[in-house]
This record gives sequence, C-alpha cells and structure tokens, in this order.
Amino acid sequence: MTAVSPTTIAERVVEAILAQKLSPGERLGEQALADNFSVSRTLVREALMQLQARGFVQVQPRRGWYVVQPSAEEARDAFAARRIIEAGILETAGRPMQQVIRQLRLHIDEEQRAIQGADAATRAFLLADFHVCLAENMGHRLLADTLRDLTARTTLAATLYQSDHSAEQSCADHASIVEALERGDAEQARALMLAHIGNVEEALETTPPPPETAPGERLRATLSPVQR
Repeated sequence: MTAVSPTTIAERVVEAILAQKLSPGERLGEQALADNFSVSRTLVREALMQLQARGFVQVQPRRGWYVVQPSAEEARDAFAARRIIEAGILETAGRPMQQVIRQLRLHIDEEQRAIQGADAATRAFLLADFHVCLAENMGHRLLADTLRDLTARTTLAATLYQSDHSAEQSCADHASIVEALERGDAEQARALMLAHIGNVEEALETTPPPPETAPGERLRATLSPVQR
C-alpha cells in the first residue's frame, strides 16, 4: 500500500476543488481527514498548512480549517493571472504540435463523454483540467503546476459566484482552440483562449448582495404590529 504523504492529501483536496466537490466556506475537519486517509492528525495539519500557503484554506481560531471564499477582487486577480500565463503558453506554439493536439483531442473526447453522462464532478474536473493538460503537453511543467492552482481558485470563484457559463460552451471553446492549433494558427488560438477565459469570468455574478439587516432591527421589524 502506497504511503500517504501531506502532499498527497493536499493534491486530493485541490482535485476536489477542481471537481467542485468542495465548496467555498466548507469546513475541513482534521480528524475526519485523518480517518479518511488513515493517517495521523499531524500529517493532516502539514497538508492543511501546505494548502494554506497556496491560498486554498484558512484556519479560524477555535473553529478549525475552512476552504477559502475568494472575494470578487481575488477572483479577478486569478483570472488576470490565467490570461497572462495561458496567452504566453500559446505564443510558444510554433514547434510541431501533432502529439500535443492528439492529447488535447483525447481530453476533449473525455469532456464530451462526461457532459453526456451524469457525473457532474468528473465533468467539472475535466473542463478545468483542459488548461493544465495544455500546459503540460506543451512542455511547461512548472507553469502547469501554477496554472492548476489558479484554475482551482477560479473554480472556487465560479462556485461561490454562481457562474452560468455552461459546460457545453466550455467544451466547444476548448475544441475551437485545438482546431486553431491544428491549423497552425497560434494567434487565433491565443485570441480564442483569451475570449474563453473572459467569458467564464463575465459569467460570474459578483454584484454584492444587499446588506443584511442588523439582528436588532430585524427583530423589531418581525415583532411590529401587523398592518391590517
């Protein structure tokens, strides 16, 4: 049996975020994680501290660990960083691309099967992972790790801010990007990628909700005489 390390636990949590199985604000209990992975709470704490350093969780005194809830500004920053990185990756698409395109087409086939199926987690994960797959297959291993974290952050934002961008549209966008690469049109692929990321960002509902009524005011309103 393979030993479970703090990094293994941390990567499983990131994978769950990408699959939208973990929601912003969700509590991550140390003992529950320790039981799930059959490890000590010491190893779990190390994993959670790794995730905290990467910006995915935060600890609240006397309450425990929670998945972060990115602000609208933090979401915009993550999308901006993705645009810079992914546009830069596509600018280097001048070398032979046959193997890259083959792998990306296989990935899109998986996306399409997941969309037709009923597994929402697999669908969400594959749509997010396309961007990491592109970086990895183009030889940008370090950028792929960075992009995985940024994509997980934008996934949290999409979950928190109720994105209405459809899975079908994302998959179609990915296919258009690969078609441009297959034609050797890296500039068009770059433009399509930027448009895709922009469309996903614009689909977020980041308008702040109306301020909540203070408890005292709400109680007074609740107990006021009924108007007849």
